[in-house]
Amino acid sequence: MYDVIIIGAGPAGLTSAIFCARANKNVLVLEAKTYGGQILSATKIDNYPGMPHTNGVEFSTNLYNQVIDSGVKIVFEKAIRMDNSSSEKIVFTENNEYKGKSIIIATGSDKKKLGVAGEEKLLGKGISYCATCDGMFFKEKNVAVVGGGDTALKDVEYLSDICSNVYLIHRRNEFRGGEHLVSILQRKSNVNFILNSTIAKINGEDLLESIDIQNNDGTITNLEVNGLFIAIGQVPETGNLVMDLEKNNFGYIIAGEDMKTNIEGVFVAGDVREKKLRQLTTAVGDGSLAAIMACNFINGK
Repeated sequence: MYDVIIIGAGPAGLTSAIFCARANKNVLVLEAKTYGGQILSATKIDNYPGMPHTNGVEFSTNLYNQVIDSGVKIVFEKAIRMDNSSSEKIVFTENNEYKGKSIIIATGSDKKKLGVAGEEKLLGKGISYCATCDGMFFKEKNVAVVGGGDTALKDVEYLSDICSNVYLIHRRNEFRGGEHLVSILQRKSNVNFILNSTIAKINGEDLLESIDIQNNDGTITNLEVNGLFIAIGQVPETGNLVMDLEKNNFGYIIAGEDMKTNIEGVFVAGDVREKKLRQLTTAVGDGSLAAIMACNFINGK
């Protein structure tokens, strides 16, 4: 029996693990993929206090090693179900079950899909959800980015230094992302804005060949590109794991600033939680507080 079972080894989950270990709790971290979460793909992190000019791999690896050094056990198995019906919590993976006194859910979020024809077929064959991961495959080629937030704008900025031409496709006339980023892109000769438009279809057999773009007036034009980077937002990584937990209309787990869910002894931290800001700093803050609250719960406080 573990004191705390943490589901997810991103910044929120690993921070929780450190704080729980420092409180002398027996901790298990379950992770379905690899440590680090989405921050792993960041080529540059400049907004984390006291650690300028680092990157996602360096940050995640240092955090992971710190957790290992603290004596926390990390198991790479996907949690698929929880039993919260009693004081003894049970987390089921595909092959095992683990018992704990409390649970911290820190599963993060995943990239949102377009849901148009050709997307699944050509994933990894010209379609990507990570410009910093795959941008170099399209050096001196024509690519498109779809989205209107900071992620999409930063992807375009990054790709504009690599690719011949970058087309930014956005369904509205104005961007959600920062105006300073828009200004930077407007000054780049190889960046082209395609506004009030959506992607209707993705074309290609073995590789991406072109995309059909539908304007708000209904007209459709075909654009030949070698790569398409999708940056339209995120969805919570919950699956069937949190069926008993209270969630908002978008599937994010509802909890107050004390990280408590509607089920006693179950806490939430990071991007999977309903909140206004999802950044590395807020994930770490959530993780530390969730750990303290879980330890208080175990200690009967």
